Amino acid sequence: MSIRKISAALIGGIMLLPITVSAQEVSQQRIITSLDNAGKVAPQIDVMLLKQQAAQNPSGSAAGLPDWSKLAQLSQLVVELNFVNNSVAMEPESYRTLGLIADALHHPNLARYSFLIVGHTSSTGDAKHNLQLSEDRANAIKLALSTTFAIKPGRLFAVGAGQEYPIDATDPKSAVNRRVQLFNLGLLKL
Repeated sequence: MSIRKISAALIGGIMLLPITVSAQEVSQQRIITSLDNAGKVAPQIDVMLLKQQAAQNPSGSAAGLPDWSKLAQLSQLVVELNFVNNSVAMEPESYRTLGLIADALHHPNLARYSFLIVGHTSSTGDAKHNLQLSEDRANAIKLALSTTFAIKPGRLFAVGAGQEYPIDATDPKSAVNRRVQLFNLGLLKL
């Protein structure tokens, strides 16, 4: 279990190369620092449009689509949460990381922001199935954060990207490509 910070190199116009942070280095402060975009102007993201575009193109590349490319401009964090194969059930070792994320989202620096949870899969299986699985996993994380950890559901949005943005493009079937990404969407709209 690890959290990966994002550096400046682009992959496919949206994904940024992760810097691996070991599980021992995962902390609430690291999460806050990665996701806090205070003072930055975040582009407007239409989550429903992202979902529509992904659904219309489940086996093609969404990287060139203007709405998906806007995500690269947001404060973000790649989180390795391990799921049971072909399931939305999280492996027990991932609960600590999810708890750290929840604690960070309650922190005053992040409490005024809303967040997009993007689910990703490896390329094992059918692209259309992977798109649905990635969205189901993002929704499972949203549900866990809002119910178990009392994050206001109105602060959280979920979408699946399927197998579109592998971290390890040389091995798209690698388990490292199954992950969740959090994007800071900016100030919470009341």
